[in-house]
Amino acid sequence: MNETHRGRLTREGIRIHETADFAGMHRAGALAAQILDEIAEYVFVGQTTAAIDKLIEDKVNASGAKSATIGYKGYQHASCISVNHVVCHGIPGDKVLKDGDILNVDVTVIVDGWFGDTSRMYVAGKLSRKSERLIQVTHDALMKGIEAVRPGATFGDIGHAIQSYVEAHRMSVVRDFCGHGLGRVFHSPPNVLHYGRAGSGPRLEEGMFFTIEPMVNLGRPETKVLADDWTAVTRDKSLSAQFEHSIGVTATGAEIFTLSPAGKFHPTWA
Repeated sequence: MNETHRGRLTREGIRIHETADFAGMHRAGALAAQILDEIAEYVFVGQTTAAIDKLIEDKVNASGAKSATIGYKGYQHASCISVNHVVCHGIPGDKVLKDGDILNVDVTVIVDGWFGDTSRMYVAGKLSRKSERLIQVTHDALMKGIEAVRPGATFGDIGHAIQSYVEAHRMSVVRDFCGHGLGRVFHSPPNVLHYGRAGSGPRLEEGMFFTIEPMVNLGRPETKVLADDWTAVTRDKSLSAQFEHSIGVTATGAEIFTLSPAGKFHPTWA
């Protein structure tokens, strides 16, 4: 069997990977997470998002890996950087970070053909109380979703765990974007919704690889995409946050491929 297409497909088109494939995903995920660790000190008041993206591109190139986003559907940057009310797919540019700005940095690298995809939140300057609360709830919602992963559970269980936790804190889950399958491809089935009904959707099987990446808004869940056809923002201009891990389903639960080597996944690590 061609190495690019090892494993089998479920009836929903979800690839079931072999045990040996976990090692490749760990290598890719570890590099993406390490790069996000290393840029933490460069997120500060007065910095531009373009400068952060250039650091990321340089680190990807220095590692011998490839950026999955440069050239993807015409995109020309090594990261997406989404500031304040930008939900996702923020394009790096000359925007200067101000005191209290929160930002999500999303990086995907290709290592030996495997895709490592992860994002996390950062803060420039002093973190406000409302931003801190939003970031904490979003982080914890991701972990609730990961805790729901095990063979025999459903993708609806993941979405329900995230949605119920977020809404209990009087925040909203974005419906317009979702997690996705990955492995030797950037995006593949399934769509991993961050809301839903427990027990619904395809059943999880050992060997599935996918991202969980909830976007949580302080206000309403609705978004709109700007004229650049990439940048998604909250319609009510409320703050938004996101965390993303790439995971694999094991016999007993979930294996996270994108753990922070330096323990900097949460922006209050310092």
